[in-house]
Amino acid sequence: MLRSLDISTSALVAQRTRLNAISGNIANISTLTDENGEPNAYKAREVVFQSDDSFSSTGAAGVKVAEIKTNESDPLYRYQPNHPLAIQEGKWKGYVAYPNIDLTTQMVDALETTRAYEANVGVMEISKGLSRETLSILA
Repeated sequence: MLRSLDISTSALVAQRTRLNAISGNIANISTLTDENGEPNAYKAREVVFQSDDSFSSTGAAGVKVAEIKTNESDPLYRYQPNHPLAIQEGKWKGYVAYPNIDLTTQMVDALETTRAYEANVGVMEISKGLSRETLSILA
């Protein structure tokens, strides 16, 4: 029973990391500058999971965060020649670079993450109930 709790706990930690990345993406959907104040549109973060076989020798595996990638896709350009951050020269003169983040995709990912989190909490509740019933039978 404890291994099932460990596996579900690993999933909770991984999904929390994913939800934090999604929250950051949504919060920065209109961020046009980097930490130094330079015009550089925010790049979305994406969490990559991988299986974690350290929990059990029976074939069951947990999950862990392999890495958090930065989406390197081109920004979205909007023509706004009077904007203070508009590009002043070159191909994109008069355009402003916005983050290439789709709010709908981020919301669907957040919903999926929340459901996976809830499912793992449910598994933990079932494991607790089975343990409690086993102890009452033995006692």
